[in-house]
Amino acid sequence: MRYQGPVDWNLRTCARRGHVTYAPAEDAYRERLEATTPVGPAWRCLRCGDFVIGEPHARGPAEDAPIVLRGRALRDALILRLLSVERFVKGLLVLAAAYGVFHFRSHRDGVERAFNEDLPLLRPFADKIGWRFEDSAMIHTIRTVIEAESRTLLWVAAGLALYGVLQLVEGIGLWLLKRWGEYFAVVATSLGLPVEIYELTEKVTWLRIGALVVNVAAVLYILLSKRLFGLRGGHAAYAAERHETSLLEVEIAAHEPTLPRGLRDPKLPVGAR
Repeated sequence: MRYQGPVDWNLRTCARRGHVTYAPAEDAYRERLEATTPVGPAWRCLRCGDFVIGEPHARGPAEDAPIVLRGRALRDALILRLLSVERFVKGLLVLAAAYGVFHFRSHRDGVERAFNEDLPLLRPFADKIGWRFEDSAMIHTIRTVIEAESRTLLWVAAGLALYGVLQLVEGIGLWLLKRWGEYFAVVATSLGLPVEIYELTEKVTWLRIGALVVNVAAVLYILLSKRLFGLRGGHAAYAAERHETSLLEVEIAAHEPTLPRGLRDPKLPVGAR
């Protein structure tokens, strides 16, 4: 069996979403992307580079050709969308907790009575398994919530709801691969890092360590790969990198020096000339 090498993200994406073909209006450019076959014309996919039989998906000037995600950009998109899924799940859980706290306010007396009456019934079982109620952080947390004032619970519910909404907004921005979503994710995640570090000083657990490592890695990855806040050349360098990965622009850049001066298009991006 022939070794296939690393995952070809271009082919994998085209297999799932379909090819992207484009017919430039300029004859000199179009001939670089068109081929004639016994069954009809074929056009080169802007993502994977394979020729696809049939009519192109779109036509127009070369400068209007779509800039598709290719290569490393596809891998980056996958990572960002995995992060967005994690934000969605966290946001929904936090909103559920906010609803639970808010709903608890109207049933506080019943919950408190059940807690005080039913908890002692578990003590014989707890003694057998060595679980001490007095040292249980969960029991202390439940008791603190029950004894809290109604106004305090309302503020807690509001804070949880706001945090959950922010997580969902961050997830939407990352899923849509919007630059504002990347900035939002970096700022929001960075603001939460001091809290996570403080929690580690209180008690070290593998869950807290893993959450801190994931969030620090996510911030560094987005900052550097997306060139945010002027890093590695900033937005201009990021946009130029995107243009350079466009197959059509690569084809134009390779072919344009051989064209007569009158056929060169001064409106094309610098990276394509």
